[in-house]
Amino acid sequence: MAASGFLLIATYLLILMVLAKPLGSFLARLIEGEPYPALQKFEQGVWRCAQVKNEEMNWWQYTLAILIFNLLGLILLMVLLMTQGSLPLNPQHMPGMSWDLAMNTAVSFVTNTNWQAYSGENTLSYLSQMVGLSVQNFLSAATGIAVAFALIRAFARRSSSTVGNAWVDLLRITLYVLVPLALVIALVMISQGVLQNFAPYQHVITLEGSEQILPMGPVASQEAIKMLGTNGGGFFGANSAHPFENPTALSNFVQMLAIFLIPCALCFSFGQAVGDDRQGHALLWAMTLIFVVAVGVVMYAEQAGNPHLMPLGADSNINMEGKESRFGILSTSLFAVITTAASCGAVNAMHDSFTAMGGMVPMWLMQIGEVVFGGVGSGLYGMLLFVLLTVFIAGLMIGRTPEYLGKKIDVFDMKMTALAILVTPTLVLLGTALALATESGRAGILNPGAHGFSEVLYAVSSAANNNGSAFGGLSVNTPFYNMLLAIAMFVGRFGVIVPVMAIAGSLAAKKRQSAGNGTLPTSGPLFIGLLVGTVLLVGALTFIPALALGPVAEHLQVWLAH
Repeated sequence: MAASGFLLIATYLLILMVLAKPLGSFLARLIEGEPYPALQKFEQGVWRCAQVKNEEMNWWQYTLAILIFNLLGLILLMVLLMTQGSLPLNPQHMPGMSWDLAMNTAVSFVTNTNWQAYSGENTLSYLSQMVGLSVQNFLSAATGIAVAFALIRAFARRSSSTVGNAWVDLLRITLYVLVPLALVIALVMISQGVLQNFAPYQHVITLEGSEQILPMGPVASQEAIKMLGTNGGGFFGANSAHPFENPTALSNFVQMLAIFLIPCALCFSFGQAVGDDRQGHALLWAMTLIFVVAVGVVMYAEQAGNPHLMPLGADSNINMEGKESRFGILSTSLFAVITTAASCGAVNAMHDSFTAMGGMVPMWLMQIGEVVFGGVGSGLYGMLLFVLLTVFIAGLMIGRTPEYLGKKIDVFDMKMTALAILVTPTLVLLGTALALATESGRAGILNPGAHGFSEVLYAVSSAANNNGSAFGGLSVNTPFYNMLLAIAMFVGRFGVIVPVMAIAGSLAAKKRQSAGNGTLPTSGPLFIGLLVGTVLLVGALTFIPALALGPVAEHLQVWLAH
């Protein structure tokens, strides 16, 4: 089984790198502001119609444009969800959402979280799914990539007061990257049996003679951008475990590739844009090392299963609970790590049914900021924050002024870096404490003890880090949890974007200096080791006490009682 797991991981990474390399080159052209000549006339027509000046913005203008764009999307989506009962494309006559659930859902999809406190096939009309959720899947993904573009330009430029044009970046990312790729993935999904229609739900008679309702809808189109944009919100409540969303082993593998495709490509783009491919390769190595170890731990934990079942037979302890037999333990474990390492949140199994250690790894991958490939854009700029922290620590160790890619890292940069890194841990720990300290928060817990604590910790970690996956076993469709998680999602997204953009503005204005004798090389094995160690150290210092109360305590209870 170990050999099968290694072969699966190696095959996945090989195909991923082969696909990501050319995409990274294309993204680098967009970062450098060099679209293909055939597209320039089209863009000029768009700017005239929209009355947008194709002029570069400084960091705060860029940030303001991003914030206004997303706030308007949030308001429009919330109104759509609350009024869907009186709108067309609603063959099942779904009523509008309550205000708190509509706000939670709107914030969720605008922030690229896609946390769902509802079951899609029982709650949303086709119009809400397509015009509301699918559109925001594109726009929220474009937002994350645009912020990454701005930060990459800040490192790449010699000295500049601007970081690009937000409207230009959003348009190019959406039309030239997300839409074409999503179309291809959607066609692949349809070929595998994923639904794509506007038919009303079908009433059928099963072999046992009972009546069953089969949901229909435009699933493949949402499924494609859900994965490609690391959004994760499923058309159905069971998400990618539902056979209408993810019917075959091939569709499952394609979905896993789609999640990491753009985050991986952006690492190649980064190296190309800054003029040193080794810098992008170093980030990829750091991400891949953590990723492979995480997958190995989850696969091992799920294969080991529950020791209390060992007396029943050699294979009875293998933990297939909550997993689809068409995927098996290895592919399910790989999917769980991919979706939580990235800011995706799609699930093809019930994470609540994982073993204590198997469930802890996905939770921890979210808590460190989802920088192991991470979300589209957010993964790269999140890892670059850790890069700045690493060079700062290394600079203190050798008595040199910290610098990265010829840009000196000063006090302001480190303040913004610390702020961005500490936003999500603060939200997670305070949010979990609030939920456990209040009657409204405890009322949603269905499992006692350490596992119940893990369910709350996982939910808040998922929201604050804009992942969207759920452990399960926690009733969250209440005003308390809808508001708590909405605040965590909003601040977790834009509370990081603002300081990242401030860093971009600061670095863009600095002149790039040539490397000297005292410059720390940032592309070799030593730096990769330091970067990995920094990520692990920050995650350990921040979350080990909380994890000890949840999955670690549960693991010890299970194995020591055996």
